[in-house]
Amino acid sequence: MITSNIDADIVTYRNAASCEAKDKITGEYVITEPLNIAFARVDKMMRDCLHELAVPEYQAYLSGGDNFRYAINPQYKATRPAYRPQYLQACREYLVTEWGAKVTEGYEADDAVGMAQTDSTILCSNDKDLNMIPGEHYNFIKKERFYVTEMDGIKAFYRQLYIGDTVDNIIGISGIGPVKAAKVINHLTTEKEMFDVTRQAYNDDNRFFMNCSCLWIMRREGETFLDREEIKNGL
Repeated sequence: MITSNIDADIVTYRNAASCEAKDKITGEYVITEPLNIAFARVDKMMRDCLHELAVPEYQAYLSGGDNFRYAINPQYKATRPAYRPQYLQACREYLVTEWGAKVTEGYEADDAVGMAQTDSTILCSNDKDLNMIPGEHYNFIKKERFYVTEMDGIKAFYRQLYIGDTVDNIIGISGIGPVKAAKVINHLTTEKEMFDVTRQAYNDDNRFFMNCSCLWIMRREGETFLDREEIKNGL
């Protein structure tokens, strides 16, 4: 039986935020729709995803408050705005009670869908970071279905190391964007080559391994980037 594993952080945030707008005079966000509208939009996004995939089995995941990445880098996500949509918590609780969403502990929803990915699952998200996870994917915002090979996923990870992630306050290599990162990584054929060239470009092992650990999406419970056999065996 095929199962859809849904990154529900996106579902709750987008639909909570859709019910408010910034006041042009005060600059404050104000509610524009009642809470039941946010709930209805959560329902629609979930139902549309399952209908478009024709996959009735699913599991939705929400990020909990704790995350091992904060211990690795105390500045992780430090630049994100403190503001959260006013209906966000209510939408999260609704997704748990009405759709059976699971709240993660110690890691993010990204890691949960990464660990749940198998040959018989479809990973549902619009988060580009998850393109490092091999297997079938569905971007339920763009309505795009695609497949990521093992090598596609490894290359996506090393390109991200070059680029960094400003949203999560992860600083990559100065002056390197998606185009330049692709030129460096895409023609390489082994992870060892990618690891070596990226490590050399950082020229700072502390920052390199910190970013590796923060950017890597977990594939197995408790296993981070540095725990992988490939790394332990020196690639």
